[in-house]
This record gives sequence, C-alpha cells and structure tokens, in this order.
Amino acid sequence: MSTQHDRLDPESRSALEVFLGALPGGFNGIPDIVARREASAALNAAGVEAAGGPDPSVTRDDRMVPGLDGDPEVPVRVYRPVDAPADAKLPGIFFIHGGGMIMGSVEGEDGMATAYAREVGAVVVSTGYRKAPEDPHPAQSRDCWAGLQWMAANAEELGYDPERLVIVGGSAGGNLALATALRARDEGGPVFKLILAAYPMLDPSNTTPASQAITEVGVWDRAGNIEAWEWFLGGGEPDKYASPLLETDWSGLAPIFIDVGTEDMFRDEDITLVGELVRQGNPVEFHLYPGAFHASEVLAPEASLSKRIMANRLDAVKRAVAAG
Repeated sequence: MSTQHDRLDPESRSALEVFLGALPGGFNGIPDIVARREASAALNAAGVEAAGGPDPSVTRDDRMVPGLDGDPEVPVRVYRPVDAPADAKLPGIFFIHGGGMIMGSVEGEDGMATAYAREVGAVVVSTGYRKAPEDPHPAQSRDCWAGLQWMAANAEELGYDPERLVIVGGSAGGNLALATALRARDEGGPVFKLILAAYPMLDPSNTTPASQAITEVGVWDRAGNIEAWEWFLGGGEPDKYASPLLETDWSGLAPIFIDVGTEDMFRDEDITLVGELVRQGNPVEFHLYPGAFHASEVLAPEASLSKRIMANRLDAVKRAVAAG
C-alpha cells in the first residue's frame, strides 16, 4: 500500500485494503465507464445480500416523476419508517446520491437513505439523475430540481411536513444539494431547515494542495476527479449550479452542514466554502476528521470514526427538524 495510506485512520484503512484487494485500483482502475458502473452495482448488490437483504424497518416505493420541460422522467425512491403512524406528518429529507456525476444510483445508496429515514423518523425522497459523459451539466442539476419540485408538490400524499424539510447529499450529491438549495432560493422553491453537504465535490480547477496530493488512496483520487469534471462539464464552462464555489451571495439560505476528512481530495475546496460562508455570516457547522478518506464511513461503517461521522450528521438533521 502507498505511503498515503499511512495517514489514514487504521480501522478505516483495513476496510479500504479489503476493498482494494477485491477491486485493485478502485473503481477508477476500470477505464470504461459502463463497466465501472456495473462493477459498482455488483459490489453494492453483494453487500446487500451479505446483510440479509434491504433493511425491513422502512418501506420503499420506486416511482418515475416528470422531468423539466421535456426532460426524461426522473427516478425517485420514497422511504418511510414502518412504525410511523399512517397519518403522521414526519420530517422530510430530499436525498441526492454521490458518484462524481458519472456513477451512482438510488439503489447504490439505499443503505444511506434508509439510515436517514430510520434514525430521523423521516420521509426520505432519494432522487436519481442522469450521468455524464452521456448527459453532461446541467442534466444532473435539472433532474434534482425536478425531483425536489415533485416532492414539494406532493407533501400531503407523501406524509411529510413541508415546514421541516432538509436536503442531504454526499460528494457529487453534496455539490447537487448545495446547487439545488441555491436554485430553490433563486427560483422561489421549497425552504429548507438544513442543507447537509458531506464532503462536497465543488472545484473543477483541481489546483488545491489536497487535490494535488491525494493521488493513490484508491477511492476518489486526482486522476479520477479530473476525468469526472471533464465529463461533467462536457467542454463547457461551469456556472454556480455546476460549481457552487462560484456563488458570491450565500444569503437567504438555511444553515449549512459540511464535513470532510483530512485525507479527502475535496478537503481544501470544502474549507474554502466554509470560510466564505463564515465571512458572509451564514450559520455553518463544519467537521474535519483526521484520517478520514473520501467516503470512508461507507467503506468502513463499523469503524469508530465512521460511527462518529454518521452520528454528527444524524444529530444535525434531528436538531434541524425538531423545532418544527
């Protein structure tokens, strides 16, 4: 293993080494994007099977909802705790999966969306979106916006309280959570209690020290990030809905929660955003985890560090929706 692995949290590193043993070079070791997605889906399916199937503590309802202005329909999965009274108005969570804008799916993050529904006691709407390179920006942003509009228009049927709505995403999903919240503000959309962006993918320049240093951890390294941004932008210039760092006015938004690990290549760009939020007077909660790599809590859920990461996220969401 590389010397970069020496800086990782030991418990999390052990799980990473098992992953890299099963998939040498990580997902980015598979050049063809279709084959890469298939490998990711296969590993996820194997993990669900090993766990004994989907968590039965929540119900799942897969739907196709209208896209924007003639766009394709958007897949969403609706989660609700099975022990919630049928007539209860629960908190609502709009959930956006990660995958660098080029991978990932609703199915692939079923476990994470389930955890939010179960632990918060919330209705979760997990949205899919089109992927680059087949569909570059703004396809991803448009699909998330369409999914959110559908959720907002169907609050009564879904059984959640629109006054207690949170948006959550990690990595590319963190980018899209921020971008979707900006669009909701700009276009008079739903109002959130909290915007949770876990290690968000924000900066297409790849010029920060972290983006230059993280080259061989094996989860989301420099080469893969450069490729993903090239595909995502499709030769175009980013706007603030592709790279939220370009936003200059963060007023009128809900409190924002951001976390990232010291060994994550998104570390510095996330810290830059946190600094700007603080300068503009936005309520922001930020956690920097020593030894955490990108998505380490997903690869090593039983590690003490991972449990701390998830506990802090869940606590932030619970606090945001508790007051009504």
